Amino acid sequence: MARKFTLDFLKTETASGSALALAAVAALIVANSPWSYDYFAWLKSVHVLQIGPIRLEETISDWIKEGLMAIFFLVVGLEIKYEILRGELADPKKLAMPVIAALGGMVGPAAVYLGLSGSIGAPHQGWPIPLATDIAFALAVFGFVGKGLPSSLRVFLLTLAIVDDLGAIALIALLFSEGANWVPLAWAGALLAVGFFAAKITKIGTPFWVLGFAAVWYLTVQSGLSTSLTAVAFAMIVPIKARTEDRQSPLKEAIHDLHPWNAFLVLPLFAFAKAGVSFAGISLDQLFAPLVVAIALGLFVGKQIGVFGAARLAAALKVGAKPTDSTWPQVYGVSLLCGVGFTMSLFVGVLAFPGAVDSAEQIQVKLGVIGGSILSAMVGGVVLAMSRDRRKDLAQNPAGPEQD
Repeated sequence: MARKFTLDFLKTETASGSALALAAVAALIVANSPWSYDYFAWLKSVHVLQIGPIRLEETISDWIKEGLMAIFFLVVGLEIKYEILRGELADPKKLAMPVIAALGGMVGPAAVYLGLSGSIGAPHQGWPIPLATDIAFALAVFGFVGKGLPSSLRVFLLTLAIVDDLGAIALIALLFSEGANWVPLAWAGALLAVGFFAAKITKIGTPFWVLGFAAVWYLTVQSGLSTSLTAVAFAMIVPIKARTEDRQSPLKEAIHDLHPWNAFLVLPLFAFAKAGVSFAGISLDQLFAPLVVAIALGLFVGKQIGVFGAARLAAALKVGAKPTDSTWPQVYGVSLLCGVGFTMSLFVGVLAFPGAVDSAEQIQVKLGVIGGSILSAMVGGVVLAMSRDRRKDLAQNPAGPEQD
């Protein structure tokens, strides 16, 4: 039953990758077309949501980033909880591996960037830019090449990216936040605690879960912090145990109901809103500016060294174990995909170099992030495809040399 659940999920994930890629390509085309002004004006347009005394006023870009993407992170959190309790991550060493790899994936890019900062003169304050992994785009690339690979690799990537993303959020709060509003955040924490204990004592109906998530989301927006953090936290309190009356798990039910919306609405809209980068006015000198090179190599070189190096170290010290049925070349391919920084890296770039969107630093940040992300996606996809084909050859020819 669990295997069927995983296979059905991965089929949707593959289709989601195609939808997301098409949306990203459409955004790039529109952003560099005669309709670019309308596109960027639409993203910056402000829309109000008011229900009684509750009022939220955000741009389209922020509604997508903090609103719709909260649903994405909720589903991701539900997946991880399922894997921790019933799946791949139930083994403590399998859980430790992506966590340790994620930490290495933050140290590696920072070290590469700071090393280049000293040698080629890249601005020192840009070092946090290549630290983050874009979960949505990394999963999309894996969806294209993942058929025939162990599903445990996707769980490894998902868990690693979540830890990496939470680390990036913490870093943003530490380095760039002007101060969060802790009162609504405390209320959100209290609601999470109430929901956790209430779910242990009695059955909570679906409408109350929906209202509870909406309340926690609203309080997080009011606090000024990213909604991804509390979306994952909310997922942790959703019960996995099946109800006695219909033998359905609320957690699996939520994943089943929300995943298609994620795949074909949330992620394509996110890609269309965030992938639209204009290349107007970019010169050859800017393509190879120190900031561009440092960011691109931080993502492409630093990520793979940090993630794969930490994973091998964890295995050597026997504190972690590689994903079930996977090989080290496959883990290396996933390590490369972690260099797809894209939207989170672009967001950190805006904070690290505040100023006009058409300033020299902002243009160079975009070039570095896009260059490093595309390189990581392409090489990672090739490595995973080759390792997948190698696995098929070994299955057809068992007498051949075994690849570990």
